[in-house]
Amino acid sequence: MVSNHKPKRIGILTSGGDCPGLNAVIRAVVKVATYKYGWEVYGIPYGTDGFIELLVGKRQPEDLRIKEHGYDIPGLVQGLDILYFLSGSVLGSISKGDPERHADDIIKGYEKLGLTALIVMGGDGSIEILDGLAQKAADQGALWNWVAIPKTIDNDIPFTEASVGFDTAVNRVTQALYDLTFTAASHDRVMIVQVMGRDSGYLAMEAGLAGGADAILIPELTPVLNEEVIMGICRHIGQLQQNGRRFALVVIAEGVKNYLGQKEHYIGDYLARQVQECSNKLCDIDSHIYPFDTRVTVLGHVQRGGTPTYTDRLLATAFGREAVDLIANGNYNQMVIWENGRVSSVPISRVIEQIKKGRREKKAPSRVDPQGFLVRTARDIGIYVGEVSSDDQ
Repeated sequence: MVSNHKPKRIGILTSGGDCPGLNAVIRAVVKVATYKYGWEVYGIPYGTDGFIELLVGKRQPEDLRIKEHGYDIPGLVQGLDILYFLSGSVLGSISKGDPERHADDIIKGYEKLGLTALIVMGGDGSIEILDGLAQKAADQGALWNWVAIPKTIDNDIPFTEASVGFDTAVNRVTQALYDLTFTAASHDRVMIVQVMGRDSGYLAMEAGLAGGADAILIPELTPVLNEEVIMGICRHIGQLQQNGRRFALVVIAEGVKNYLGQKEHYIGDYLARQVQECSNKLCDIDSHIYPFDTRVTVLGHVQRGGTPTYTDRLLATAFGREAVDLIANGNYNQMVIWENGRVSSVPISRVIEQIKKGRREKKAPSRVDPQGFLVRTARDIGIYVGEVSSDDQ
Protein backbone atom coordinates (compact mmCIF):
# COMPACT_ATOMS: atom_id res chain seq x y z
CA MET A 1 0.00 0.00 0.00
CA VAL A 2 1.38 3.39 -1.03
CA SER A 3 1.32 6.03 1.70
CA ASN A 4 -0.07 9.51 1.14
CA HIS A 5 2.63 11.03 3.33
CA LYS A 6 5.78 12.59 1.95
CA PRO A 7 7.83 9.67 0.64
CA LYS A 8 10.88 8.59 2.56
CA ARG A 9 14.26 8.72 0.88
CA ILE A 10 16.49 5.71 1.34
CA GLY A 11 19.96 5.20 -0.06
CA ILE A 12 21.73 2.03 -1.06
CA LEU A 13 25.42 1.36 -1.73
CA THR A 14 27.83 -1.52 -2.26
CA SER A 15 31.18 -1.53 -0.49
CA GLY A 16 34.20 -3.80 -0.61
CA GLY A 17 34.77 -6.58 -3.11
CA ASP A 18 32.05 -7.34 -5.64
CA CYS A 19 30.16 -10.63 -5.83
CA PRO A 20 27.16 -12.11 -7.64
CA GLY A 21 23.78 -11.10 -6.23
CA LEU A 22 24.43 -7.45 -5.44
CA ASN A 23 22.26 -6.25 -8.31
CA ALA A 24 19.48 -8.59 -7.22
CA VAL A 25 19.51 -6.84 -3.83
CA ILE A 26 19.26 -3.44 -5.52
CA ARG A 27 16.32 -4.66 -7.60
CA ALA A 28 14.49 -5.99 -4.53
CA VAL A 29 15.07 -2.82 -2.50
CA VAL A 30 13.75 -0.56 -5.25
CA LYS A 31 10.71 -2.73 -5.94
CA VAL A 32 9.69 -3.11 -2.29
CA ALA A 33 10.37 0.54 -1.47
CA THR A 34 8.42 1.69 -4.54
CA TYR A 35 5.46 -0.68 -4.66
CA LYS A 36 4.93 -1.40 -0.97
CA TYR A 37 5.78 1.98 0.53
CA GLY A 38 5.93 4.58 -2.23
CA TRP A 39 9.43 5.70 -1.24
CA GLU A 40 12.29 7.12 -3.27
CA VAL A 41 15.52 5.15 -3.61
CA TYR A 42 18.93 6.68 -4.33
CA GLY A 43 21.91 4.60 -5.45
CA ILE A 44 25.20 5.86 -4.06
CA PRO A 45 27.98 5.27 -6.62
CA TYR A 46 31.28 3.70 -5.60
CA GLY A 47 30.50 3.18 -1.95
CA THR A 48 30.90 6.13 0.39
CA ASP A 49 32.83 8.01 -2.31
CA GLY A 50 29.44 8.81 -3.84
CA PHE A 51 28.58 11.03 -0.87
CA ILE A 52 31.75 13.04 -1.44
CA GLU A 53 30.95 13.43 -5.14
CA LEU A 54 27.49 14.66 -4.16
CA LEU A 55 28.91 17.15 -1.67
CA VAL A 56 31.36 18.73 -4.11
CA GLY A 57 28.74 18.97 -6.85
CA LYS A 58 30.13 16.29 -9.13
CA ARG A 59 26.72 14.62 -8.96
CA GLN A 60 23.26 15.95 -8.19
CA PRO A 61 20.68 14.15 -6.03
CA GLU A 62 18.40 13.47 -8.98
CA ASP A 63 21.32 11.80 -10.80
CA LEU A 64 21.27 9.11 -8.12
CA ARG A 65 17.56 8.35 -8.14
CA ILE A 66 16.78 4.74 -9.07
CA LYS A 67 13.35 4.22 -10.57
CA GLU A 68 11.55 1.12 -11.78
CA HIS A 69 12.75 1.91 -15.29
CA GLY A 70 15.87 3.78 -14.22
CA TYR A 71 18.19 1.12 -15.57
CA ASP A 72 17.25 0.59 -19.21
CA ILE A 73 18.95 -1.44 -21.91
CA PRO A 74 18.06 -0.68 -25.55
CA GLY A 75 15.79 -3.31 -27.07
CA LEU A 76 13.13 -5.52 -25.55
CA VAL A 77 14.63 -5.82 -22.06
CA GLN A 78 13.74 -2.81 -19.96
CA GLY A 79 13.76 -1.83 -16.31
CA LEU A 80 15.21 -3.30 -13.16
CA ASP A 81 14.44 -6.95 -13.79
CA ILE A 82 17.56 -7.47 -15.90
CA LEU A 83 19.56 -6.79 -12.72
CA TYR A 84 18.37 -10.13 -11.35
CA PHE A 85 20.77 -11.96 -13.65
CA LEU A 86 23.80 -9.65 -13.66
CA SER A 87 26.94 -10.14 -11.59
CA GLY A 88 29.02 -7.29 -10.15
CA SER A 89 27.39 -4.06 -9.01
CA VAL A 90 25.79 -1.48 -11.30
CA LEU A 91 26.49 1.09 -8.58
CA GLY A 92 30.19 0.32 -8.54
CA SER A 93 32.13 -0.49 -5.38
CA ILE A 94 35.42 0.32 -3.66
CA SER A 95 37.66 -1.89 -1.57
CA LYS A 96 40.30 0.71 -0.79
CA GLY A 97 40.55 4.35 0.18
CA ASP A 98 40.33 6.09 3.54
CA PRO A 99 36.69 6.74 4.55
CA GLU A 100 37.76 7.68 8.08
CA ARG A 101 39.90 10.52 6.74
CA HIS A 102 36.96 11.86 4.71
CA ALA A 103 34.33 11.08 7.34
CA ASP A 104 33.13 14.69 7.70
CA ASP A 105 32.52 15.06 3.96
CA ILE A 106 30.76 11.68 3.78
CA ILE A 107 28.45 12.66 6.64
CA LYS A 108 27.68 15.99 4.99
CA GLY A 109 26.93 14.23 1.71
CA TYR A 110 24.52 11.92 3.52
CA GLU A 111 22.75 14.94 5.01
CA LYS A 112 22.65 16.76 1.67
CA LEU A 113 20.78 13.85 0.14
CA GLY A 114 18.23 14.01 2.96
CA LEU A 115 18.12 10.29 3.55
CA THR A 116 15.81 8.62 6.03
CA ALA A 117 18.13 5.63 6.12
CA LEU A 118 20.92 3.91 4.21
CA ILE A 119 21.18 0.26 3.16
CA VAL A 120 24.77 -0.97 2.96
CA MET A 121 25.86 -4.19 1.26
CA GLY A 122 29.27 -5.13 2.61
CA GLY A 123 31.58 -7.58 4.31
CA ASP A 124 33.03 -7.36 7.81
CA GLY A 125 35.43 -4.54 6.90
CA SER A 126 32.76 -2.41 5.27
CA ILE A 127 30.33 -2.95 8.12
CA GLU A 128 32.97 -1.89 10.64
CA ILE A 129 33.80 1.24 8.61
CA LEU A 130 30.15 2.24 8.22
CA ASP A 131 29.55 1.69 11.92
CA GLY A 132 32.43 4.06 12.66
CA LEU A 133 30.91 6.68 10.34
CA ALA A 134 27.53 6.29 12.04
CA GLN A 135 29.14 6.74 15.46
CA LYS A 136 30.98 9.87 14.32
CA ALA A 137 27.78 11.29 12.83
CA ALA A 138 26.02 10.72 16.15
CA ASP A 139 28.84 12.48 18.00
CA GLN A 140 28.30 15.48 15.72
CA GLY A 141 24.55 15.47 16.38
CA ALA A 142 23.80 14.24 12.85
CA LEU A 143 21.23 11.56 12.07
CA TRP A 144 22.68 8.46 10.39
CA ASN A 145 20.27 5.56 10.22
CA TRP A 146 21.38 2.42 8.43
CA VAL A 147 20.83 -1.27 7.84
CA ALA A 148 23.50 -3.74 6.70
CA ILE A 149 23.17 -6.64 4.26
CA PRO A 150 26.00 -9.21 4.45
CA LYS A 151 27.70 -9.99 1.16
CA THR A 152 30.95 -11.83 0.61
CA ILE A 153 32.18 -14.93 -1.17
CA ASP A 154 34.16 -15.72 2.01
CA ASN A 155 30.99 -16.29 4.09
CA ASP A 156 32.90 -15.06 7.14
CA ILE A 157 30.39 -12.61 8.61
CA PRO A 158 29.15 -13.57 12.10
CA PHE A 159 25.54 -14.52 12.92
CA THR A 160 24.44 -15.25 9.35
CA GLU A 161 24.60 -18.75 7.90
CA ALA A 162 24.80 -17.37 4.37
CA SER A 163 26.00 -14.17 2.70
CA VAL A 164 25.07 -12.86 -0.73
CA GLY A 165 27.55 -14.16 -3.30
CA PHE A 166 28.82 -17.20 -1.41
CA ASP A 167 26.67 -19.84 -3.07
CA THR A 168 27.61 -18.67 -6.56
CA ALA A 169 31.30 -18.67 -5.65
CA VAL A 170 31.05 -22.23 -4.31
CA ASN A 171 29.46 -23.29 -7.58
CA ARG A 172 32.19 -21.55 -9.59
CA VAL A 173 34.96 -23.30 -7.66
CA THR A 174 33.15 -26.65 -7.78
CA GLN A 175 32.86 -26.41 -11.56
CA ALA A 176 36.56 -25.56 -11.84
CA LEU A 177 37.48 -28.60 -9.74
CA TYR A 178 35.34 -30.79 -11.97
CA ASP A 179 37.07 -29.44 -15.07
CA LEU A 180 40.55 -29.82 -13.59
CA THR A 181 39.92 -33.41 -12.49
CA PHE A 182 40.07 -34.71 -16.04
CA THR A 183 43.30 -33.02 -17.04
CA ALA A 184 44.81 -34.25 -13.76
CA ALA A 185 43.65 -37.79 -14.50
CA SER A 186 44.86 -37.70 -18.10
CA HIS A 187 48.44 -36.92 -17.07
CA ASP A 188 48.64 -38.59 -13.62
CA ARG A 189 49.13 -35.20 -11.99
CA VAL A 190 48.58 -33.71 -8.58
CA MET A 191 46.48 -30.63 -9.28
CA ILE A 192 46.70 -27.96 -6.56
CA VAL A 193 43.93 -25.37 -6.65
CA GLN A 194 44.20 -22.12 -4.69
CA VAL A 195 40.89 -20.48 -3.81
CA MET A 196 39.87 -17.26 -2.09
CA GLY A 197 38.40 -16.96 1.39
CA ARG A 198 40.86 -14.64 3.14
CA ASP A 199 41.14 -16.05 6.69
CA SER A 200 38.08 -18.29 6.40
CA GLY A 201 37.95 -21.81 4.98
CA TYR A 202 34.26 -22.03 4.07
CA LEU A 203 34.76 -21.58 0.33
CA ALA A 204 37.58 -24.12 0.12
CA MET A 205 35.85 -26.65 2.37
CA GLU A 206 32.41 -26.60 0.76
CA ALA A 207 33.70 -26.45 -2.81
CA GLY A 208 36.31 -29.11 -2.05
CA LEU A 209 33.65 -31.45 -0.69
CA ALA A 210 31.36 -30.81 -3.64
CA GLY A 211 34.16 -30.93 -6.22
CA GLY A 212 35.76 -34.23 -5.21
CA ALA A 213 38.98 -32.97 -3.63
CA ASP A 214 41.36 -35.48 -2.09
CA ALA A 215 42.84 -32.94 0.32
CA ILE A 216 41.46 -29.64 1.63
CA LEU A 217 43.68 -27.20 3.49
CA ILE A 218 42.01 -24.36 5.39
CA PRO A 219 43.25 -21.92 8.08
CA GLU A 220 40.99 -23.42 10.75
CA LEU A 221 42.59 -26.87 10.45
CA THR A 222 46.05 -26.40 8.90
CA PRO A 223 46.92 -22.77 9.60
CA VAL A 224 50.61 -23.41 8.82
CA LEU A 225 52.16 -25.65 6.19
CA ASN A 226 54.61 -27.30 8.54
CA GLU A 227 56.51 -30.51 7.89
CA GLU A 228 53.79 -32.63 9.48
CA VAL A 229 51.09 -31.25 7.16
CA ILE A 230 53.22 -31.63 4.03
CA MET A 231 54.10 -35.19 4.94
CA GLY A 232 50.47 -35.95 5.70
CA ILE A 233 49.40 -34.76 2.23
CA CYS A 234 52.15 -36.73 0.51
CA ARG A 235 51.40 -39.94 2.40
CA HIS A 236 47.71 -39.51 1.58
CA ILE A 237 48.46 -39.09 -2.14
CA GLY A 238 50.89 -42.01 -1.95
CA GLN A 239 48.10 -44.17 -0.50
CA LEU A 240 45.86 -43.16 -3.39
CA GLN A 241 48.58 -44.33 -5.79
CA GLN A 242 48.84 -47.68 -4.05
CA ASN A 243 45.07 -48.02 -4.35
CA GLY A 244 45.36 -47.61 -8.11
CA ARG A 245 44.77 -43.88 -8.61
CA ARG A 246 47.73 -41.88 -9.85
CA PHE A 247 46.20 -38.40 -9.81
CA ALA A 248 44.95 -36.18 -7.01
CA LEU A 249 43.11 -32.91 -6.42
CA VAL A 250 44.26 -30.65 -3.57
CA VAL A 251 42.35 -27.49 -2.58
CA ILE A 252 44.09 -24.83 -0.49
CA ALA A 253 42.55 -21.65 0.90
CA GLU A 254 44.54 -18.45 0.47
CA GLY A 255 44.57 -17.90 4.25
CA VAL A 256 46.85 -20.86 4.94
CA LYS A 257 50.39 -19.70 5.81
CA ASN A 258 53.87 -21.02 5.03
CA TYR A 259 55.93 -22.94 7.58
CA LEU A 260 57.15 -19.67 9.12
CA GLY A 261 53.57 -18.57 9.76
CA GLN A 262 53.71 -15.94 7.02
CA LYS A 263 51.18 -15.31 4.29
CA GLU A 264 52.16 -16.12 0.73
CA HIS A 265 50.41 -14.36 -2.14
CA TYR A 266 50.61 -17.61 -4.11
CA ILE A 267 50.36 -20.20 -1.37
CA GLY A 268 49.43 -22.79 -3.99
CA ASP A 269 52.83 -22.48 -5.66
CA TYR A 270 54.54 -22.72 -2.28
CA LEU A 271 52.60 -25.88 -1.46
CA ALA A 272 53.44 -27.41 -4.85
CA ARG A 273 57.17 -26.97 -4.24
CA GLN A 274 56.94 -28.49 -0.78
CA VAL A 275 54.88 -31.44 -1.98
CA GLN A 276 57.25 -32.06 -4.90
CA GLU A 277 60.28 -32.16 -2.61
CA CYS A 278 58.51 -34.36 -0.09
CA SER A 279 57.33 -36.82 -2.76
CA ASN A 280 60.87 -37.21 -4.06
CA LYS A 281 61.97 -38.27 -0.59
CA LEU A 282 59.08 -40.70 -0.24
CA CYS A 283 59.93 -42.30 -3.57
CA ASP A 284 63.41 -43.10 -2.26
CA ILE A 285 61.86 -44.75 0.80
CA ASP A 286 58.90 -46.55 -0.79
CA SER A 287 59.24 -48.06 -4.26
CA HIS A 288 55.43 -48.26 -4.59
CA ILE A 289 55.15 -44.45 -4.70
CA TYR A 290 55.69 -42.67 -8.03
CA PRO A 291 57.12 -39.13 -8.24
CA PHE A 292 54.40 -36.49 -8.06
CA ASP A 293 53.93 -34.28 -11.11
CA THR A 294 52.34 -31.17 -9.57
CA ARG A 295 50.51 -28.33 -11.28
CA VAL A 296 48.94 -25.24 -9.72
CA THR A 297 45.80 -23.31 -10.66
CA VAL A 298 45.00 -20.02 -8.93
CA LEU A 299 41.34 -19.35 -9.65
CA GLY A 300 41.53 -15.68 -8.67
CA HIS A 301 38.75 -13.26 -9.48
CA VAL A 302 36.75 -15.63 -11.67
CA GLN A 303 35.34 -16.76 -8.31
CA ARG A 304 33.60 -13.38 -8.04
CA GLY A 305 31.90 -13.65 -11.43
CA GLY A 306 29.20 -15.67 -13.11
CA THR A 307 25.43 -15.48 -13.17
CA PRO A 308 24.10 -15.55 -9.59
CA THR A 309 22.71 -18.95 -8.63
CA TYR A 310 19.03 -19.22 -7.80
CA THR A 311 20.01 -19.48 -4.13
CA ASP A 312 21.88 -16.17 -4.24
CA ARG A 313 19.02 -14.51 -6.13
CA LEU A 314 16.47 -15.69 -3.58
CA LEU A 315 18.70 -14.72 -0.67
CA ALA A 316 19.37 -11.29 -2.19
CA THR A 317 15.66 -10.71 -2.75
CA ALA A 318 14.76 -11.80 0.78
CA PHE A 319 17.52 -9.66 2.29
CA GLY A 320 16.50 -6.61 0.25
CA ARG A 321 12.87 -6.93 1.28
CA GLU A 322 13.76 -7.39 4.96
CA ALA A 323 16.08 -4.36 4.93
CA VAL A 324 13.30 -2.11 3.61
CA ASP A 325 10.82 -3.48 6.15
CA LEU A 326 13.28 -2.81 8.98
CA ILE A 327 13.48 0.82 7.87
CA ALA A 328 9.69 1.03 7.61
CA ASN A 329 9.46 -0.10 11.23
CA GLY A 330 12.16 2.32 12.37
CA ASN A 331 14.35 -0.63 13.32
CA TYR A 332 17.73 0.83 12.39
CA ASN A 333 21.31 -0.24 13.08
CA GLN A 334 20.50 -3.85 12.25
CA MET A 335 22.16 -6.43 10.01
CA VAL A 336 19.93 -8.76 8.04
CA ILE A 337 20.84 -12.44 8.52
CA TRP A 338 19.86 -15.89 7.33
CA GLU A 339 19.26 -18.26 10.23
CA ASN A 340 17.47 -21.60 10.47
CA GLY A 341 15.93 -21.27 7.03
CA ARG A 342 14.52 -17.78 7.42
CA VAL A 343 15.45 -14.12 7.31
CA SER A 344 16.00 -12.28 10.57
CA SER A 345 18.23 -9.51 11.90
CA VAL A 346 20.66 -8.75 14.70
CA PRO A 347 21.93 -5.43 16.11
CA ILE A 348 25.03 -4.25 14.31
CA SER A 349 26.66 -3.64 17.69
CA ARG A 350 26.73 -7.42 18.25
CA VAL A 351 28.22 -7.97 14.80
CA ILE A 352 30.94 -5.37 15.47
CA GLU A 353 31.86 -7.11 18.73
CA GLN A 354 32.57 -10.35 16.86
CA ILE A 355 34.44 -8.56 14.07
CA LYS A 356 36.72 -6.81 16.55
CA LYS A 357 37.26 -10.06 18.42
CA GLY A 358 38.38 -11.66 15.17
CA ARG A 359 40.76 -8.74 14.56
CA ARG A 360 42.34 -9.21 17.99
CA GLU A 361 42.73 -12.96 17.51
CA LYS A 362 43.79 -12.56 13.86
CA LYS A 363 41.06 -14.93 12.78
CA ALA A 364 37.98 -14.69 10.59
CA PRO A 365 34.91 -13.40 12.48
CA SER A 366 33.05 -16.55 11.40
CA ARG A 367 35.09 -19.74 10.92
CA VAL A 368 34.64 -23.34 9.91
CA ASP A 369 34.06 -25.43 13.05
CA PRO A 370 36.97 -27.89 13.38
CA GLN A 371 34.58 -30.38 15.03
CA GLY A 372 31.61 -29.48 12.84
CA PHE A 373 29.61 -31.42 10.27
CA LEU A 374 31.64 -30.28 7.27
CA VAL A 375 34.98 -31.36 8.72
CA ARG A 376 33.62 -34.66 10.07
CA THR A 377 32.11 -35.44 6.67
CA ALA A 378 35.36 -34.68 4.86
CA ARG A 379 37.36 -36.94 7.17
CA ASP A 380 34.80 -39.74 7.07
CA ILE A 381 34.94 -39.95 3.28
CA GLY A 382 38.73 -40.03 3.26
CA ILE A 383 39.67 -36.42 2.49
CA TYR A 384 42.90 -35.24 4.11
CA VAL A 385 42.23 -32.06 6.11
CA GLY A 386 45.10 -32.27 8.59
CA GLU A 387 46.11 -34.63 11.33
CA VAL A 388 43.42 -35.70 13.77
CA SER A 389 44.32 -34.46 17.25
CA SER A 390 42.83 -35.57 20.55
CA ASP A 391 40.65 -32.45 20.51
CA ASP A 392 39.05 -33.63 17.26
CA GLN A 393 37.91 -36.97 18.62
